[in-house]
Amino acid sequence: MKTIGLFSAVSIGIGGMVGGGIFAVLGEAVSLAHGATPLAFFIAGIIAMFTAYSYAKLSVTFQSRGGTVFYIDKAFGQNILSGSINFMLWLSYIVTISLYSVAFASYGITFFDEKTTLLTHLLISIAIIIPAIINIVSASFVGKSESIIVAIKIILLIIIVVSGSFYIDFSRLSPAHYGSSLSIISAGMIIFVAYEGFELIANASQSIKNPKVNLPRAFYLSVGIVIVLYILIAMVTVGTVDEKALLNAQDYALAFAAKPALGQVGFTLVSVAALLSTFSAINATIFGNARLGFIIAKDGRLPTLFEYEKGDIPIVGVGLTLLASLILANSIDLKDIAIIASAGFLLIFFLVNLSALKLSKQIGANPIIVGFSALLSFLALAILLFQTYHTNKNAILLFLSFLIVSFSFELIYGKIRGHIFKRKY
Repeated sequence: MKTIGLFSAVSIGIGGMVGGGIFAVLGEAVSLAHGATPLAFFIAGIIAMFTAYSYAKLSVTFQSRGGTVFYIDKAFGQNILSGSINFMLWLSYIVTISLYSVAFASYGITFFDEKTTLLTHLLISIAIIIPAIINIVSASFVGKSESIIVAIKIILLIIIVVSGSFYIDFSRLSPAHYGSSLSIISAGMIIFVAYEGFELIANASQSIKNPKVNLPRAFYLSVGIVIVLYILIAMVTVGTVDEKALLNAQDYALAFAAKPALGQVGFTLVSVAALLSTFSAINATIFGNARLGFIIAKDGRLPTLFEYEKGDIPIVGVGLTLLASLILANSIDLKDIAIIASAGFLLIFFLVNLSALKLSKQIGANPIIVGFSALLSFLALAILLFQTYHTNKNAILLFLSFLIVSFSFELIYGKIRGHIFKRKY
């Protein structure tokens, strides 16, 4: 039944993007782009908008809750490539959960006088365990609470932008304070994970009213609104706070940026908003990732144990998402996680754009636009990896290990699924 209107569809996209990403990666963007941080957000937003075109065309033609997984399978068939990417998508959501939980801890620890490593890991773990329990006990709470939290965080962000705009020193946003061209683009690519989330509209495509009209509008409106919001937030952050002081508070940069206009009250309000946002983002991502594993398992690409559910809740999927997220979040630092998450989604979006190019006649897409979208996302990924190779080889090794794990899993599982697991495509 078609129950979702345009406003609700746009809300899904905005809620998916304005989750934990902006709170987690804003400080990283400033450390690279400096005064050009708003430009970095704009660059990342342009790539998101072009990719949204591919998603819009694909989702209108193929209205499936499988979304990204379905599109890649449709374009390339069920083979090692598509299987590896599907598993990579599952892992990428694990990485985003880890990113959000580390951001939760970064803002949460500001409420404590004694800041210890043990407390940080405790907050990280709490941020993952409680949402997982909620998903198992009451999955309906995820959807009901999400719309309320989205409204709260958007209102608070607008308050920060409006109040902070009176304190902006525009000289801090001048080219004299820009980072190098490569570092600006790299900053945009690292923060690309803050735009990840608009693809959730595709997963709801079967339920959207008048999909031929509302699906494209939902994609373009949600991405466009978030681009403007992020640029304004970046302008307020860089323009109102001394950069050295801001970088000292890098892990909770947005809360620190609220101080000039709203004082300690503003700092506290943003910190609370960050805790709510990252918590709800983890909640929603666990919900989605458990069901993604369920869908992939139904296609025979994961063991049947991912299909085990109780009362429409994929229990095993939630449990495995919980376990993997806990391990990753407590063993890798924030910058590495942000790079891996952005690289993972740039790779996946590159393949979605390629899928749209391959299926362009069938979906009625302009091959020049989707081809340019694929080129943009590929170049963005290449620049991110190039810059990271020279500044953070550890993150490169971790990203490559994710690719190897995804490919190896599909290769090995593909050979034994029909013998041991009795599965077929």
